[in-house]
Amino acid sequence: MSVVVQIHPVNPQKRLLQQVVDRLRAGAVIIYPTDSAYALGCHIGDKTALDRIRAIRRLDEKHNFTLVCRDLSELSTYAIVDNASYRLLRTHTPGAYTFILKATAEVPRRLMNPRRKTIGMRVPDNAIALALLELLDEPLMSVTLTLPGDEFPLTDPEEMQQRLGHLVDLIVDGGACGLEPTSVIDLAGGTPVVTRHGKGDVRVFE
Repeated sequence: MSVVVQIHPVNPQKRLLQQVVDRLRAGAVIIYPTDSAYALGCHIGDKTALDRIRAIRRLDEKHNFTLVCRDLSELSTYAIVDNASYRLLRTHTPGAYTFILKATAEVPRRLMNPRRKTIGMRVPDNAIALALLELLDEPLMSVTLTLPGDEFPLTDPEEMQQRLGHLVDLIVDGGACGLEPTSVIDLAGGTPVVTRHGKGDVRVFE
């Protein structure tokens, strides 16, 4: 069964965060809180962990995975950002948005959309997630914790343990989390296109 680690949502304990980071670097699949909903995450370079997440979510090869970054500077290492896109990103990060952008050579090909060579990118406004990313010192490969057949993401760590305890390695219990995934904004074509209405306000993009 997975390990449940309770981390303070406002003042995350570094000792506990380090335990999570150590597990990630060793190949773990984790559940962790964000500013929109709980998410599944793994190390960016771990193909086995990625395949486990694909199986949990039943995702096909066309799914746009998301790299969760600690700041805009890190995001720009993994995505091609022109001046117009940068202004939008600067205004809306951190926040409950996922931006689809052309990937750079730093992104493993298995994470990209195979046809468009794009990747989802985001900077969450969540103390636990940001502290975790700071310690990890690289992005986290991530997808929202919405299970096949469910309408909404899982939000109760006890239910996560019951349903996924045998499929994930560690659950970060950061308290109550939302039921809405991020809003998704496709910037890969130059003009912003809203492809999913979620928690983030999308009126400025429409």
